[in-house]
Amino acid sequence: MGELLVQYELLRCGIDSAPMTTDAGVDLVAYSGLKGRSITLQVKTNMAPKPGGGRGAPAVDWWVSEDCPAELYAFVDLSSRRIWILTKQDLASAAQQRSGGRLHLYMYTDPDSGSIAYSRHGVDRFCGFLFENRVFSLFE
Repeated sequence: MGELLVQYELLRCGIDSAPMTTDAGVDLVAYSGLKGRSITLQVKTNMAPKPGGGRGAPAVDWWVSEDCPAELYAFVDLSSRRIWILTKQDLASAAQQRSGGRLHLYMYTDPDSGSIAYSRHGVDRFCGFLFENRVFSLFE
């Protein structure tokens, strides 16, 4: 469902994309007419936030292999229909953990939780990566 949501939002912006038939680290290929080239995306999806660390404030999180060949990463929270798009460099800087060749990105989702975790890693910190704030700069 996350891949379909990303495709839908890309199409709303006039960007055509297609899913890959095999999973080799690239889920979608999008064509940028303005850049005159294709751009590869890996899509990671959460159905809804869950307690961070098992008992903490609600959070969404994703793991990505450091050797993933995609150029862009789309992180999806289906419950809010939010999409964050990061480049390889963005992800390397923003990921809070590295383990076993994988990067871990997480965001706390409830600003009213009053948690210290939200102040450090809340969704507000990542608003610059939201789809609507980045799509044109990345694809034009």
